Amino acid sequence: MVLMGGHVDQEDPIAEAQAREAGLSQFFLGDPQAWKGPKVAYPGGAAALRRDAEEAGVALYVHAPYVLNLASTNNRIRIPSRQHLQKQLTAAAEIGAAGVIVHGGHVHASDDPAVGFDNWRKAIDGLTIDVPLLIENTAGGANAMARELDRIARLWEAISASPNADRVGFCLDTCHAHAGGIELAGLVDRIRAITGRIDLIHANDSRDAFDSGADRHTNFGQGNCDPQGVAEVVATAGAPIVVETPGGVDGQRADLDWLRAHMG
Repeated sequence: MVLMGGHVDQEDPIAEAQAREAGLSQFFLGDPQAWKGPKVAYPGGAAALRRDAEEAGVALYVHAPYVLNLASTNNRIRIPSRQHLQKQLTAAAEIGAAGVIVHGGHVHASDDPAVGFDNWRKAIDGLTIDVPLLIENTAGGANAMARELDRIARLWEAISASPNADRVGFCLDTCHAHAGGIELAGLVDRIRAITGRIDLIHANDSRDAFDSGADRHTNFGQGNCDPQGVAEVVATAGAPIVVETPGGVDGQRADLDWLRAHMG
C-alpha cells in the first residue's frame, strides 16, 4: 500500500497521523513565512521524535518555509535561502525524516531564467544533503523555475550537472499543476521523462480555474481539478501521498478516503 497522510501541525505529527489513520505526516519546523531557524516542538526534541515515529511506523516529511528562494538573483534572498535550507536539511536528518520539500522559486520578470537555474545548481553543489531534497512544482509566477514543464526540464538539466544530483528528487503537486496550466492526464509519464523520478505527491484540489496561477488548495469535490486526472496521478505515480487540504482531521480524512476510493 502507498503511504498516505496529511500536512499537520508539528507539535505531535505521530498523533496527527494516527488521527487520520495515516502512515505519514508532513509539517513545518517553525513559521513557514519567517526566516527563523528550524525548531522541533515535539516533547523530548529531535531524538524522541525520531524514536517514537520509528516505533509507530510513521514516516516524517519536512516542508521548508515558503520564503526560501534559491533561484533568486538577489543576494540578500538567495544566500540566506541556501543557509536556511541547510538548517532544514540538518534538522530533518536529526528527526529521521524521509525528505525535505522546497518550492522551485523564481527570478524577477526582467531576469534571464538561466541565471536562476544555475543558482539552483550552485545551491545543490554546496548543500550537505543527508535526506532527500524534493523540489516541488509551483502554481504561479511569470518567471518561475518549476511551473511549466519546459522550465522543470531546464531546472533538472542544471541540477544534473551537480555531484549531489542523486540526492535531489521531485514532489508533484496536483493543485499547482492545474493552476499552473498543466493537464493532469498523462502528467506522471511527462514528469518522469524529465526527472526520471517522482518521490512524493501533494494531492490537492484547486479552488481556482485551470492556468489561474493561484495556489489555493481545497478539498476533493469542492474545487476545479479534473478528478480523473488526480486519480490517475495518485494511481500511477507509486509515490507517498500528502494532502495539504483544509478542514483539520475530518477534512483530511475525507480527502484520504476519496483518494483511496479513486486509486483502484
